Amino acid sequence: MQQDKQPDYHPVVFRDRSAGYAFLTRSTATSDRTIEWDDGETYPVVDVEISSESHPFYTGKARAVDSEGRIAQFERRYGSGAAGKGADGP
Repeated sequence: MQQDKQPDYHPVVFRDRSAGYAFLTRSTATSDRTIEWDDGETYPVVDVEISSESHPFYTGKARAVDSEGRIAQFERRYGSGAAGKGADGP
């Protein structure tokens, strides 16, 4: 690979402010803001709106879909025999 064609890959801290969670990883993302990490080094910090710590799917706070209610609503609207009608007509 040509070194001058590759993006700068460096340590970056991603911070989820809503959950108070941050993690250090390597990325090509850049930022003008910096943060002092636990190891005493200063790294660029990128603020994100949502992470695995605040996402409803990963935290277990996701809404359950009411599939039975949707089926009942479909049957009320279209009747229970709507799926059985074919090209022969009613």
